[in-house]
Amino acid sequence: MKKTVVATLCASLFFPALAFSASAITLDGHSLTLEDAWAVARGEKQVEIAPDAMKRVEKSNALLMIAAGKGVPVYGLTVGVGLNKDKSLFDAHGQLTPEVLQASREFNVNALRAHGAGVGPAMPDELVRMAMVIRLNTLLVGSTGAQPQVATLYQQLLNKNITPVVPSRGSVGEADITLASHIGDVMIGEWRVRVNGKEIDSASALKQAGIAKLDPVGKDALSILSTNAISVAYSAQALLETRQIINITPAVFGLSLEALNGNVAPFLAQSLSVRPFPGIQDTAGHLRDALKGSYLWQHQEGRPLQDPLSFRTTVFVLNEARREWNEAYQMLEIQMNSSDDNPAVIVDADRTLADNSQVAQYFVSAKDASGETLSGAIFPTSNFEPLPLALAIQNLSLSLGHLAHNSVQRTLHLSDDHFTGLSRFLAADTNQQGHAFGAIQKPQVALLADIRDLANPVSLDGQPMAGTIEDTYTNNLRASKRLSQIAGNLSNIYGLELLHASQAIDLRKQKNPALKLGEQTGKIYAAYREKVPFVSQDRIFSDNIQDSATLVETFPAGKLVSDETGSKGK
Repeated sequence: MKKTVVATLCASLFFPALAFSASAITLDGHSLTLEDAWAVARGEKQVEIAPDAMKRVEKSNALLMIAAGKGVPVYGLTVGVGLNKDKSLFDAHGQLTPEVLQASREFNVNALRAHGAGVGPAMPDELVRMAMVIRLNTLLVGSTGAQPQVATLYQQLLNKNITPVVPSRGSVGEADITLASHIGDVMIGEWRVRVNGKEIDSASALKQAGIAKLDPVGKDALSILSTNAISVAYSAQALLETRQIINITPAVFGLSLEALNGNVAPFLAQSLSVRPFPGIQDTAGHLRDALKGSYLWQHQEGRPLQDPLSFRTTVFVLNEARREWNEAYQMLEIQMNSSDDNPAVIVDADRTLADNSQVAQYFVSAKDASGETLSGAIFPTSNFEPLPLALAIQNLSLSLGHLAHNSVQRTLHLSDDHFTGLSRFLAADTNQQGHAFGAIQKPQVALLADIRDLANPVSLDGQPMAGTIEDTYTNNLRASKRLSQIAGNLSNIYGLELLHASQAIDLRKQKNPALKLGEQTGKIYAAYREKVPFVSQDRIFSDNIQDSATLVETFPAGKLVSDETGSKGK
């Protein structure tokens, strides 16, 4: 009894997730959301596995081994992978003898070792955890054929806060095989992990946590390494970051329009009724809501009829960013809740076209160890192809580039007294001999130049590999990282726009203290002024710019885009 108490105490100190049970989400292979995946990644929730989902894993594994025993050629099981697909690994001759199983184990271990070939600094722990929860969920679809212990190991590593060290570079976007393999290496007691920020060897971590090492056999290795979960984790992070950017845009744009004393006509329902692009009226409604109660709704002599294009066209630019985000989320949702395995092990597979011998060869039926008859098929697939998500990520990057361009142009116009009727570079009365905002245009322009480069497509960059049989690529990992960089740059660009807009608002209020801002624009202005004061004299701006970007990233924005607007089920 005392030994048990001591062991439990040691485990709770080393693996705090054991001591403090977080709320859990139940994975079933079909309903993982971005929010839940991120909560697990951050250690805010643990994972449970739905019994029906685990049953699917068990059946697909049993069907796979039945097929192997019958001598059915199975990629990655009875024959090699890549260019070695023509090499027979073993011939079961109707029986999975100890010798045959040992040959399979050796192949699995060697595959996990040989594919562990990543480069660059280690991924952040939360992204490794995101990748693991995504892969666990896709495994629970039941088309993988891996041993049930593989699913259990993902769950245990997540719940006991044991994070494999995974290099951050080395994927061409046709399954992240050279990166995800490190997770499998950890499962067999090799390679390294991080626990509570400390890097240790995986064998010690598994032993201290009471986790049995994986003895990989059958399709275990291929099931672990042939997944897009690593790059999809980066896609998920980028969508979270860009969601905030898109959702805060109505408030940022609205405040700039008030700073300009601009015209609301371009996003009136009547104006847009003759140009009915999908979603445009709803997006325009969000812009009008941000300005509800604003002085801009009251006629003012001298207000320009036509503002610069970067103000007038933002309703269209924002609408396209919104549509591209929703499309990317939908592709992400499918990617996280479906199987990207090759081959696909499908229990009770539809027998359409099975009267043709080419199709019939993939089907198998036999009794499993319990005497239950299992039937299904093992199909070669290209389901590892993540191009739908990769293209959506790149399209979103391009649309955000247009958002960034408009923001920079709006900011430049706010510094121009010809457009605002205010002082040049928004100089305060006490700073008429100073530089004011004359110099800080350069960071925005530099950031926009970066975004123009980052928004370029990368999915066509590559070279045929593996004896030229692997002759396509999507570079989704690279595309997703670039989208995150775009989001970071946009936070600073929007922060600089807020700096200018708030200054212009204050200068207008000096002339008209009764100037009324919109509901949302008023809130973001007030929040901004709590962080960054009015510029009455020249000062060092770097900290102000950082504080501005932080506000952009954390300000409670609306729900122009969300899991509800993006979900395929909504």
